[in-house]
Amino acid sequence: MTMALAYLLDTSIYSQPLKPTPNANVVARWKTLGDGPLAISVITEAELRYGLALKGSAKLDAAYAALLKGRFPVLPVDQVVGDVFAEMKATQQRAGKPVADLDLLIAATARTHGLIVATLNIRHFTLIADLVVEDWSLSELPPDDQPRPSP
Repeated sequence: MTMALAYLLDTSIYSQPLKPTPNANVVARWKTLGDGPLAISVITEAELRYGLALKGSAKLDAAYAALLKGRFPVLPVDQVVGDVFAEMKATQQRAGKPVADLDLLIAATARTHGLIVATLNIRHFTLIADLVVEDWSLSELPPDDQPRPSP
């Protein structure tokens, strides 16, 4: 049985396997959920690849290829995500609570696909109304945070 997607990982979560000392709570959450309900945005992939290119480390590139490349569905920024992004950006600007465009694109992707944003940078996303966000630095899973089988 395949799992329905439930989470959109932001870069702070997606990059954990490449860290010298990954966040233990993220590792535990990942093990509990498995890969099935997890996806990333093309923005997250681009942010990680940019970081790797900037570092120019063959060791990190090899770790990325072995641990992350192709591991999760990569959700695109399409017209629907673009429309949601535009509305979110306007709402944030009107409220005087601007959010960085890349974070807004990740949020718009999550909202479009009905996914929870999994992050270690909770403050980046909690400014956005009606966005479901989970701080994976916390040690306990929320009670309803169990893998969900697809219908």
